[in-house]
Amino acid sequence: MAVVALKDDSFSQDTKEGLVLVDFWAEWCGPCRMVAPIVEELSSEMPQVKFAKVNVDENQRIAQTLGITAIPTLVLYKDGQPVDRVVGLLPKPQLKNFINKHV
Repeated sequence: MAVVALKDDSFSQDTKEGLVLVDFWAEWCGPCRMVAPIVEELSSEMPQVKFAKVNVDENQRIAQTLGITAIPTLVLYKDGQPVDRVVGLLPKPQLKNFINKHV
């Protein structure tokens, strides 16, 4: 499964069903570029989870609404509600465990 890019106007709709991991990132952010391939790998290994990303420079409204003050921030949604969040770069095994707590 591919990682889907979300926008301000469709964010609620895109996160309303199932388990969705959203990666809040920006192009200029070094750690964000390091977490992106990990998220891509997990998206193919965990078909029960939808993986998405939000560019905070292009979608400032949703980032502000959710209080995203540092990136990368990964927020896990379950049926439209945020259930967990991690800020910063996590190694793949730790990120997988973070997600598996909610599967």
